[in-house]
Amino acid sequence: MKPGRHTHILTLLATVAAVQLLTLATSKGFYLTQLTMTAYYSLIIIGLCLLMGYAGQISLGHAGFFAIGGYTSAVLTTVDLSAYKGSALAGILIKLSLLTGRQDLYGGQMLSFHPWAACVVAVLLTVTIAYAIGVPVLKLKGHYLAMATLGFGTIIYSVVLGTQKFGAADGISSVPAFPLLPGLTVSGAPGLRVQNYYIAWGLVAAAMLLLLNLIDSRVGRALRSIHGAEDAANAMGVDTSAYKLNTFVLSTVFAAVAGVFLTHFNGGIGPSEASIMKSVRYVAIVAVGGMASLWGTLIMSAVLNFLSLRGYFGSLDDAVFGGILIVIMLFSPEGILQFDAKAMMKKLIGKQGGT
Repeated sequence: MKPGRHTHILTLLATVAAVQLLTLATSKGFYLTQLTMTAYYSLIIIGLCLLMGYAGQISLGHAGFFAIGGYTSAVLTTVDLSAYKGSALAGILIKLSLLTGRQDLYGGQMLSFHPWAACVVAVLLTVTIAYAIGVPVLKLKGHYLAMATLGFGTIIYSVVLGTQKFGAADGISSVPAFPLLPGLTVSGAPGLRVQNYYIAWGLVAAAMLLLLNLIDSRVGRALRSIHGAEDAANAMGVDTSAYKLNTFVLSTVFAAVAGVFLTHFNGGIGPSEASIMKSVRYVAIVAVGGMASLWGTLIMSAVLNFLSLRGYFGSLDDAVFGGILIVIMLFSPEGILQFDAKAMMKKLIGKQGGT
C-alpha cells in the first residue's frame, strides 16, 4: 500500500474525531445519530463505487442486498424459539452462544439468535444470492447486470412489503442491540451515541483501507483493464468474468453488513430500505463523487446522505437525487470533484460559435 494511503486514512479518522468534538462544543450531539446512519449508507456506496468505477458494472439492486442483510438479522434476532429450548439442537446452539435469551417488550423471556450469528447468516445468504445472480449474468457483455439487479431489487421490495412475516408495510421493530465486543454495542440508545458514531466510521475507515489496498494490487490493475477494454483484457489472459463476479459479490457483502448494523442501530427496518429509489440514490452518489474515485464518493456520500437524513430535501428527496444523476451525466460524467469548468466553458463556447 502506498504511504499516502495511510495518510488519507489517518486524515479521515482525524476528521471524524474533529466532527464529534465540534458537535460536543456546539451542543449538537444529536447530529451524531444522522452521522452514524450516514456512515452505514456510505459503506454501501463505496462498495458500489468499486463495482461501477473499477469493474465497469452498474447495479440497481444494492438496496435489495442491504434489505437482505437487515431483514435477515431482524427476523433471526426477534423470532422467539423458547418453545424449542428443550431440544438437543437448541441445547447445542445455546452452548455455542448462537442462541441467547433476552427480555421481550412485555418483560417476558424469549430465546432468539445472537446478533453475531444472525450477521453471519445474513452475509452468507447475500453471497449465495449474489453468486446466483452474477454467475449467469456477468458472462455477458453490456449492462445486463443493471437489468438483472433491477429485477432482483423489485422482487425483494415486493416480498418485504407484502409479507406479514417481514412486517409488511410496517417493517420489523424491537430489533435488539448488537453486542460486538465487551463494552462495544451497536445501539441507537442516546447514552451510546458517541460510541456508535465511532463504531460506524471506524467500519468505514476499515472498508476504505481494504478497498484502497485492493485497487492498488494486481486485482485492481485487472479491474481497470476490464473497465478500459474488456476484449483486450480477455486476450491478455485476464479472467474477466471471475473478476467481475467477485467484485460484484464483495460489493453486496458491504451492502449486507451495512444493512445488519443499521438495523440494529435503528432498532428496526422498513420496506423503504429495499426500494428501487434507494438503489438509484446510491448510483447517483457514486456518479457525483466520481465513478473511479473512492475518496470523492465517500465525501459526497457523507454530505448528501447527511443533508437527506436531516430533512433538507423535504418531500422532494427522491426527485433531488434523480435530478442530481441527470445533471452529472450531462455535464460532469467523471464526477463533481473532477469537474473541469474551463473545459465545459470552451465546449459551450465552441458549440455556440459553430451555430
